[in-house]
Amino acid sequence: MSAAVPADLADKFAITEQLYRYCRSVDRLDVPLGKSIFHDDATVDYGPSGFRGRGHDAIEWICAAHRQLQSHSHQVSNVIITVDGMEAGSEAYVTATLRAVREGVIRHIEIWARYCDRWSCRHGIWRIDHRDAVIDHDSVREVTPMHSHDWARRDGNDPSYSAMGAGR
Repeated sequence: MSAAVPADLADKFAITEQLYRYCRSVDRLDVPLGKSIFHDDATVDYGPSGFRGRGHDAIEWICAAHRQLQSHSHQVSNVIITVDGMEAGSEAYVTATLRAVREGVIRHIEIWARYCDRWSCRHGIWRIDHRDAVIDHDSVREVTPMHSHDWARRDGNDPSYSAMGAGR
């Protein structure tokens, strides 16, 4: 393995930040933020039972589906990125934890997946050209919450927006 050069490290950091912003966008139902992660001509494939099409349309689809849920949280880990000039590839593990009320019962849904992304840097900004979302495992179970968590919001009123500044 060769030593990373500072420019590669900066590119890898920028791509990692975009992965984090993607998770934030779907958790806060922030469609404009989600669209900013994808180039205008980006495509996605969320598998046989998921969305296939344009990246911007995928964000609309995902946020619409998440609005039907009680809550959701996405975490990204094990991020591996290869940079080749103005193009890059990445694999990032994602754990999505979702809550839904179905037939009067609170259901806890967990999805373990990987985002396999192709990136390019255009006009100085790294964005996704194509995403394959590969689901490795999933589960659903009934849960009894310990508390009501009313502080978190799935919009711009979430405390994170004031902490980070309105323009971020």
